[in-house]
Amino acid sequence: MTKSFKCEIVSAEEGIFSGQIERIIATGRMGELGILPGHAPLLTELKPGPVRVIHDGGQEENYYVSGGFLEVQPDVVTILADAATRAHDLDEAAAEEARQQALKNLNDKSAELDYTRASAELAEAAAQLRTIQQLRKKAGKG
Repeated sequence: MTKSFKCEIVSAEEGIFSGQIERIIATGRMGELGILPGHAPLLTELKPGPVRVIHDGGQEENYYVSGGFLEVQPDVVTILADAATRAHDLDEAAAEEARQQALKNLNDKSAELDYTRASAELAEAAAQLRTIQQLRKKAGKG
């Protein structure tokens, strides 16, 4: 019997996922994290990008978080996301449009621009597109 642990993914608006899982994979500030049962307690900031939830038996669900925190406790892993959605609900055209607009804003030297905000918008759009591309690759393999 495979050991599992409880996982909660919540955003400011709603709870996105709650259930028993085998492992979770997310991207922290220092790189990709894989959390298995029995992982040491941990608190880390998350980068915008995909979160992979693997259930007992190997079934995988994919989510997108725009940033937030991942906390590991002995019996539960919690992701407190700024915003979170199921990856298949992402809109590729809107993400590409946001990426193009952010690039345009960054390259427009004449505009009054908040470079920090424009860079963050570009990073979020790129992370959404990366999540969509990962789903597409996975679908192509299956």
